[in-house]
Amino acid sequence: MPQRTWSSTVVEHHRLRADLAVVRLVGDVVPFRPGQYVDISVPQNARLLRRLSPALPPSGDGKLEFHVKTVPGGWVSGSIVRDTMPGDTWQILDPRGEMSVDPGGPPVIMIAGGTGLAPMRSIILDLARTPNPPQVYLFFGGRTRRDLYAADMLWLLADDLPWLQPVPVVEDVSDDGPPDEWFDRLGVDIGFGDDHLIEGTLPDVVTSYGAFDRHQVLVCGSAAMVRSTRDRLIATGTPAESIQFDPY
Repeated sequence: MPQRTWSSTVVEHHRLRADLAVVRLVGDVVPFRPGQYVDISVPQNARLLRRLSPALPPSGDGKLEFHVKTVPGGWVSGSIVRDTMPGDTWQILDPRGEMSVDPGGPPVIMIAGGTGLAPMRSIILDLARTPNPPQVYLFFGGRTRRDLYAADMLWLLADDLPWLQPVPVVEDVSDDGPPDEWFDRLGVDIGFGDDHLIEGTLPDVVTSYGAFDRHQVLVCGSAAMVRSTRDRLIATGTPAESIQFDPY
């Protein structure tokens, strides 16, 4: 079966960090499910595809949002972060992936490293449309507090959604990371104070709570982070069949 393609036009490009941007588009209605990912083609490198997860649930008006982080040697991700302009046309290819949440099921454990937060946000906003969402515990993390690029948004979201509990995790709370003119220019308060931050790696922190044997468990982030987290969860007693994962 030939692969389907949809077109979408960039309407906003927000540089949040030297290596990270949020891109918003409007165009064709792409029939994806919250938690899925798509391959995209951008005009800066049209022949190379980049896999991204929408950070918003599907909408009838064709709105899309992607969180893009530069990866070492990543020609497409780097050009998206640096060079994307309003008016650029992106090609969106067939949605894939099975990560999802049963809104009538047991409590949810979400574990997101870096921009692996994007599909989790899509699922959370979709759950907010349902009458009785399950309790959601969202562990999201990075190496330093500066890596918590969407912490301010999650702080506000949790204030509106009593069933959502974000848990910010940083590997070193005393390390602010290298200077970043984009972060400094924004001057954003991440919302979470020192008393909210948990120090450690995501696998260490998440598994310190024991086995999640009566939960829906979702993991998304780098391939290494997903592999380590899944292995540690299983070793701690979380059933392998309860874990959905997506290397991002």
